[in-house]
Amino acid sequence: MDDLILTPEECVDCMKCERNCPQNAIHVINQVPLFCMHCNPSKAPCLLECPQGAIEALGGAIIINEEKCIACGVCESACPIGAINIDGIGNIQKCNLCIDLEEKQCVSSCPTGALKDNPKEQISEKQKRVAKEFNKVKELLK
Repeated sequence: MDDLILTPEECVDCMKCERNCPQNAIHVINQVPLFCMHCNPSKAPCLLECPQGAIEALGGAIIINEEKCIACGVCESACPIGAINIDGIGNIQKCNLCIDLEEKQCVSSCPTGALKDNPKEQISEKQKRVAKEFNKVKELLK
């Protein structure tokens, strides 16, 4: 499973990603979609701190096993970017990379491509932009 990648300068603050997230786990603040970064399992604060072992790594995603979770809030406090939210009645909101769906809903609803799930595609696009700028500079130096 590919990671979720953000290019903030392409975000137009339409909030479609936020509205279409089935977990209500993405929040757009000042044109920056905030979501779980799905840390390396050996370093994921939420996973390491959970007293119930309810947070697990599955297919590249850090997910919450709701059957084990007691909604104690330790993971919510441990997350350095505030990507886990537990409401007053114990409902947990955290991105699971739409692991149970065909595609990531935030990516498919983003009209500008600010959210992508293919890092190879994004790297290729950045390489093309850099090459284009380099060629402009090269022409100026002639």
